[in-house]
Amino acid sequence: MTGSVITISDAEFAATALEPTSKLVVIYFWAPWCGPCRLTAPLMDWAATHYSDRLKVVKMEIDPNPETVAKYQVQGVPALIFLKDGEVAASIEGAIGKQKLIDLLETHLPK
Repeated sequence: MTGSVITISDAEFAATALEPTSKLVVIYFWAPWCGPCRLTAPLMDWAATHYSDRLKVVKMEIDPNPETVAKYQVQGVPALIFLKDGEVAASIEGAIGKQKLIDLLETHLPK
């Protein structure tokens, strides 16, 4: 699926987020009870569409997926983890605006 956010679980994480890819992978951690997550979700959809040639966005609900949440030490939501070749390149917690997201993506996306 190119150009859309992929919803995954702990069981699908390794195959979906850690598989070898030339793309930057952004893991979007969220929760249904999280107000700021509702503000961040449309930005993730926008990024997945706008940067589909260089970016893969995966979405993970924190409550039913404790393994990945613990692995990446997610303390609060929304949280974004940027992976390059399976390694953490950057992370940020809390709601961010579109320009901040663009700045982060432009810093880490493959050229």
